[in-house]
Amino acid sequence: MTQQVSAKSPIAWLDDVAEHDYDSAYDYLSLKYDEERAGHVVHRMKKSKITSRRANDILRATGLSPLPLTDPGVRRDLLKLLNGEKLSPVLVCDQKAGADIADGYHRVSLAYNIDPFLSVPLRLG
Repeated sequence: MTQQVSAKSPIAWLDDVAEHDYDSAYDYLSLKYDEERAGHVVHRMKKSKITSRRANDILRATGLSPLPLTDPGVRRDLLKLLNGEKLSPVLVCDQKAGADIADGYHRVSLAYNIDPFLSVPLRLG
């Protein structure tokens, strides 16, 4: 017996990544890599197409645990959601050692806390 899943997400997402999220991704990645490599990864993410993955799969692939709803960043995104604002898709970089969330950890955590199987739009780079 198959379970029907609603196509309507409780989270409204922007059609594309907010430009300032690329800057945030670069800032994060430049702490892990040199500036040239961080810039290259962000460039690849900008060129990739929007796709989606389930929140639980993103967290599993990155080895991260979801942040709780009490986390200030998750709470900020929840307030945006409750105020009718759309959230930006997530930026995930795929590395040889595994995936990492370059920007959007709080948004993935919010989605996971609402429903671990929620589809989260993202760009891979």
